[in-house]
Amino acid sequence: MPLTLTLASRNLFHDRLRFTATVIGIVFSIVLVMVQLGLYLGFGRMVTTMIDHANADLWVVSHGAKSFEDLSLIDLDIRRKVLAVNGVAKATPVIIGFSDWHMPGGGLTPVFVVGADSAGGLQPWNVVEGSVQALSAPDAVAVDRSYLERLGISGLGATAEIHGHKVRVAALTQGIRSFTTTPYVFAEIDRARSYLGLPPNKANNLLIRLAPRKDPELVSREIEAKVPGVDVLTSEEFRSRSRSFWLFGTGAGAALFAGALLGVIVGTVIVAQTLYSSTVDHLTEFATLRAVGCSNRYIFRVIRYQAVISAIIGFSLASLIGAAVVRMTAKSALPIVITPELVLGLFFLTVLMCIASAVVAIIRVIHIDPVMVLTR
Repeated sequence: MPLTLTLASRNLFHDRLRFTATVIGIVFSIVLVMVQLGLYLGFGRMVTTMIDHANADLWVVSHGAKSFEDLSLIDLDIRRKVLAVNGVAKATPVIIGFSDWHMPGGGLTPVFVVGADSAGGLQPWNVVEGSVQALSAPDAVAVDRSYLERLGISGLGATAEIHGHKVRVAALTQGIRSFTTTPYVFAEIDRARSYLGLPPNKANNLLIRLAPRKDPELVSREIEAKVPGVDVLTSEEFRSRSRSFWLFGTGAGAALFAGALLGVIVGTVIVAQTLYSSTVDHLTEFATLRAVGCSNRYIFRVIRYQAVISAIIGFSLASLIGAAVVRMTAKSALPIVITPELVLGLFFLTVLMCIASAVVAIIRVIHIDPVMVLTR
């Protein structure tokens, strides 16, 4: 171990109470930033969950549709034109909309109905009880376990009503939650139309599957040329449009973004102030080093090492707390998402904040008068 690193670690650990206070400040700030950014990422992921799990190369949506939850309708007469485009192998309609779920014991709650062909398109995933195939049975629907209490049912086989039509729970999923907190209900497309009161010649989206080795960009341009009044988007384009709308076009996304930005600013200030105070508290030690002839460059290395050691220890503890928070919120309405990229970015941010605060402290150390050691 280099002498400077040894000196830095001993200087930090000499006063354990002061070092503990420094680490707590770093941990608090990093956890704050991690949670705020995790909420932002979690929201961004939830708004595209249906797009992420759809079996589609392209989406045909009404012109200007802002997200998957946009209830604008398209005429299914265009399906024939879409299928006639070279490269299109399949065009599956999907319908969505809000309806009322009438509980067996009385009362009702709003639900978000998703209707698609069971042979493809958009089906429930993470099925833990029942099966997707069971949705072909009369009145069969799929719901998520997390909404059983809200829907007033006990589980698989339970019955209720949607829009005056009897429904039976034939499949239960795990983890399909809506960021609006409105429960998703999956059903065959024809029955979903009944639940929503939609005519048979309307749909909200067409999910396009392409023939092998066909270029999505070329096919999308050809569809838009032959079918006016619609937008043709790749899955990535639709994700980007949905995220932009919900994250930047609504108050909810703006609030999360502001919270994440504020978390970064507050966290940076806390870390800088904590480490600066810690360094200032050791001015006597640094004055001693200068009095015995240590160069400024040597002292600067000691301060930088102290900053890096504090950053590594503080970040390690914050990561453990962050992992616990992720597990605690995994089944909540808005889970916190911490990706490896976020962890890596926060680590470099922590080191950067610590180094920046060390630079400020170095400026203070430069002006230390070594004579102060002799006056103690």
